[in-house]
Amino acid sequence: MIQSNADQFKALKDNPNDEPVVMLNLLKFKPDGGFKTYLQYMRESNRYVEGVGGKVIFLGRPNELLYGTETWDLLMLVQYPSRAKFLEMANNPEYIKVHELREKAAEKAVLYAIDQIRFRDLASQ
Repeated sequence: MIQSNADQFKALKDNPNDEPVVMLNLLKFKPDGGFKTYLQYMRESNRYVEGVGGKVIFLGRPNELLYGTETWDLLMLVQYPSRAKFLEMANNPEYIKVHELREKAAEKAVLYAIDQIRFRDLASQ
């Protein structure tokens, strides 16, 4: 079972930033049918993602691991208009039913909410 972080969901909800947010998904699939089940999840969840104005902005298969030891089968970036819109989707009872497919598919998963920053803003800190 994938462990969610209740305190981080609360921080996401309480974050006053109403700018677009990108959700970084790193996924490792279960060996027996996990990938196929995740494809089904993607097909069925897409209407909920699009329904709140979200969109997949990058989908990739990690290959050469140059640093670290953690390997992943899929990397996906999904942009939402705001944290509130992401949470609206995540709390939709119909989406929650579909989300069970994600749980069945993934052996490991990481989900980060990411804010865009400019290099000059980072460099000035």
